[in-house]
Amino acid sequence: MLDVIALGELLIDFAPQSQSDAGYPVLAAQPGGAPGNFLAALNQYGCSTALIGKVGDDMFGRLLIGTLKDAGIATEHIVVDPGVFTTLAFVSLDASGNRDFSFARKPGADTCLKPEEVDESFLAQARVFHFGTLSLTDEPAASATRKAVEAAKKAGLLISLDPNLRKPLWKTEADAKAAMEWSLHQADIVKISDEEIQFLWGLSPEEGAQKLLKEYGVSLVYATLGPKGCHAATVHQTVTVSSPSGIHVVDTTGAGDIFGGSAMSCFLKTGKKPCELTKEELEGIVRFACTAASLSTQKHGGISSVPAEQAVLDKMAE
Repeated sequence: MLDVIALGELLIDFAPQSQSDAGYPVLAAQPGGAPGNFLAALNQYGCSTALIGKVGDDMFGRLLIGTLKDAGIATEHIVVDPGVFTTLAFVSLDASGNRDFSFARKPGADTCLKPEEVDESFLAQARVFHFGTLSLTDEPAASATRKAVEAAKKAGLLISLDPNLRKPLWKTEADAKAAMEWSLHQADIVKISDEEIQFLWGLSPEEGAQKLLKEYGVSLVYATLGPKGCHAATVHQTVTVSSPSGIHVVDTTGAGDIFGGSAMSCFLKTGKKPCELTKEELEGIVRFACTAASLSTQKHGGISSVPAEQAVLDKMAE
């Protein structure tokens, strides 16, 4: 049995490395896509995973599948489609390493995953199913995602969600909110940012976490606070953990995904239900995830920036 199966986008992030004499950015290609980053962290910390998705039958699609295989992520359920091109994202960074995205995705291969390409019997072979809202922006991937969520729930899997708001990919903000709301009502475990909580409800992270627990039936909430850390809550416990100091930030791409995968790896190792976690266990999970995510910002990219477990433990021991 696999620990986690994720469904969603697999793409190339083009991040600026320097600037030409004419003022154009010189870009470096990095493997990316939130579900791939999430799974890479899980594999780095000892879990077994697989991705369901679609890439183009092109150079970048083949590179991405190879990268996932190298990371230990099962790729048998990634469809290679000669009719579409692998999705590309162009990243701009400010002086603090914070990023903004532009997408070549009209359509990108990830949006073209069809419901009939989702194997329900394969989904039943995992403990957790993970998805994000980027696979709900366009058809047929939106229908494929809903089919996968329904099949995973029927099979008794825990449902993990990262809303992962990217406004440029939605026709309207109302569409984004509707998809996020639907997704949150499906989930048992949610990693959501303070900005996403503000976008949805105009609440503080602490208020948003309680809303998800009490009104949406979520069992475990990680409300991330950017460089400040994370507020986490279950029905019985709440903790707030600061990010480690002394981090020189180069690129925040994938940091939230790496937080999510790191937290999931620690949670699964407890062997408990979310409601059974002690305050000490929840704090330990969040501290490890905050540290892993922080260390990842010292390198470019997502999948390629997941720190080794010993590096995380060493930083936590400082």
